[in-house]
Amino acid sequence: MEMGKSKQDKLSVFLSLVLRHDPDAAGISLDGHGWADTQELIAGVNASGRKLDMEMLEEIVRTDEKGRYSFNEDKTLIRANQGHSIPVDVELKQAVPPEKLYHGTASRFMDSIKGQGLKPMSRLYVHLSKDYSTAVKVGSRHGQPMVLEVDAGRMARDGAVFYLSENGVWLTGYVKPEYLSIAKEG
Repeated sequence: MEMGKSKQDKLSVFLSLVLRHDPDAAGISLDGHGWADTQELIAGVNASGRKLDMEMLEEIVRTDEKGRYSFNEDKTLIRANQGHSIPVDVELKQAVPPEKLYHGTASRFMDSIKGQGLKPMSRLYVHLSKDYSTAVKVGSRHGQPMVLEVDAGRMARDGAVFYLSENGVWLTGYVKPEYLSIAKEG
């Protein structure tokens, strides 16, 4: 059964809230690795006045363009892949980053970033993109986009740890200003 796009989008936004930031919004809890019981999540979403069943949940997971969610093998558990503001260990895989990564932000944040670097803010990690165009999309969500190039290879050689999430987002704890420059398109 194909859901209407706006209804699916609204449910996905609510799932993101529940699985990344506020499990209490659906009256559920997450385990230490960010997993929620699928049936409890469905019941909690329905109890919040929204309509969700397993078929709809599977479609949201399958069609989410950012690959935000994952099921375990038998689909009894679900979690957000990254972006949490609550302390969970999503069992990220430490990885060697490419030489350059990108961070999309709004131009209004540039003065602060130049002075303080990139901080995770309300999240557990700074999120980085492997390509310029993705970073532009991310930055556009916050206003006039600005794309920063991150000298990830040098950071890694200097001891910074990087993780690669299930959906291809690069994560690190903090990016000092000396590893940042304004990205050139392409």
